[in-house]
Amino acid sequence: MGVGRRVALTVVAVAGLAGCGVQDPQPTGIHDPYEGVNRGVHAFNKGFDTVVFKAPPGKPRTIDNAFVRSVSNAGSNLGLPGKVVNSILQGRPAPAMMNTFRFLVNTTVGIGGLFDPAGTAMNLPEQDTDFGETLAVWGVHEGDYVELPLFGPSTARDAVGRVVDIAMNPLGGLQGTAATAATATRIAGKAADRKIHGDVIESVLYDSADSYSQSRLMYLQNRRYHLAGQETKNDANTWDPYTDPAQ
Repeated sequence: MGVGRRVALTVVAVAGLAGCGVQDPQPTGIHDPYEGVNRGVHAFNKGFDTVVFKAPPGKPRTIDNAFVRSVSNAGSNLGLPGKVVNSILQGRPAPAMMNTFRFLVNTTVGIGGLFDPAGTAMNLPEQDTDFGETLAVWGVHEGDYVELPLFGPSTARDAVGRVVDIAMNPLGGLQGTAATAATATRIAGKAADRKIHGDVIESVLYDSADSYSQSRLMYLQNRRYHLAGQETKNDANTWDPYTDPAQ
């Protein structure tokens, strides 16, 4: 997809959400008018997780060894260019700079992102963001709660943001074998993340009296907390790329 089409998709996404109104400073409550449909999607997602990921009885739910961590690192590394773009769109140069340096270091010294020298040796942790957050910065309300097939809990705003993230990721211009390898790496990274956080995820899905309500509540609480904590990342002076991390 060309740059022009990606920009057009972004414009359509924002226009489509304009009717949701301006974002409340602190969204409260749960707005879930499509709960019946959402519960059906949740049942599908839970069934998929049961078949593909759920740990057999007596086996550990969490797997966090060097191999799984390296796969997770590689998948996360490929997501950094998109995070850089979003930070720029949000007017936040500091996290954009940090993720740029992180991507360059881990792609080269870290052998394609398999290792994380940027985080372990240079104190450059990943600055997480997405287009859903960009829309929030632009004043778009989170909208109704929705659960997406395979992707899981979301909101109307974040669902549109996820589509735009996929469309406008700079690595989306890769072709042929490179594109296939990048896609496979991102999927493998998500699978690795699922195993790394297996205890928490399986506790919600399989130990809760109502896994749908529990996952919905946790998602909304965590998402709102994350968005409310981003104001401190607006100032480029909060991070100096030439600071010695050892000091």
